[in-house]
Amino acid sequence: MSESQTGRSEAYGPDAIQLPPLYAWPPKIVEAIRYITFDLLFPWGFIYLGIAVLFWHFLTPSMETMSEFSPGWMAAIWIRNALMLTAIAGGLHWWLYMRRHQAGRYKFDSRWQATGDRRFLWGDQVKDNMFWSLVSGVTIWTLYECVTLWFYASGRQPLLSVSDYPVYFAICVPLVLLWSTTHFYFVHRLLHVKPIYDIAHELHHRNVNIGPWAGISMHPLEHLLYFSLFVLWWFVPVHPIIVILTGLFQGASPSVTHSGFDYLDLGKGRKVTVGDYFHQLHHRHFHVNYGNTPTPFDKAFGSWHDGTEAGREVVKRRMRSKRTSIQSGSG
Repeated sequence: MSESQTGRSEAYGPDAIQLPPLYAWPPKIVEAIRYITFDLLFPWGFIYLGIAVLFWHFLTPSMETMSEFSPGWMAAIWIRNALMLTAIAGGLHWWLYMRRHQAGRYKFDSRWQATGDRRFLWGDQVKDNMFWSLVSGVTIWTLYECVTLWFYASGRQPLLSVSDYPVYFAICVPLVLLWSTTHFYFVHRLLHVKPIYDIAHELHHRNVNIGPWAGISMHPLEHLLYFSLFVLWWFVPVHPIIVILTGLFQGASPSVTHSGFDYLDLGKGRKVTVGDYFHQLHHRHFHVNYGNTPTPFDKAFGSWHDGTEAGREVVKRRMRSKRTSIQSGSG
């Protein structure tokens, strides 16, 4: 997919994307800790952690109830997750796209969400995204979460309390995000293999100009692969709060990073990060930035686009390589 095929209209471009200090050599311990605390987790990571704690204590069935599969408690978790996604994606969509509180300020693409486009269900990008996110996305997210919670409730995995393992619990919080981004890179590369792309991933890539509801608007096959990161907790014991947090990182946070805006303008010079320019560039250029910046596999494998002119050269090289491989295959 070339830039001309995307029909994009670039409106705002942040500074060049840098490698995080986690991978500096010699190591920069203070900078790495600051990055994890303030860039990786603040504010959204801590918000999701707070929500996970509340969900565990007030909106998750008892371990006794979850020790056996039952449509009742699984449906309750589906409703909880669906309402959470609707609150985040719907709230951002209302504020940024319906109310247009900050107009086009900090918006990566000057266009708004598509209507009258036959690529989308009912010709409406937002309705299409909501359908795939809620009907397929939340359902498969919930199924993985329920099976994982059942592993702990049924005694197949030990239940680790926060009071007994406070350091392990604290380490698990950033590790969940790092595991999520690592898992995402390799699943995403698989999804770009042509047969799987044509069957499944093409649906997500219809969203060149992304918005909050595009985050987990995917084909069911992609959802099965995307949410399979829960499987790690079938073998590595963690507290159920970490299980719930995994779902929030994987299911709810893409609504924020797909917001289409770099910042949420809070007024009086205050703003909070909502967008992910690195992933925005993937939706725009297709053959770059398969992962996320916290685990920079793209840098190692030559698909890192930093948003600069040098990054555009990466796109051109990869497009030439892609055309050559297609021509060789057809020959």
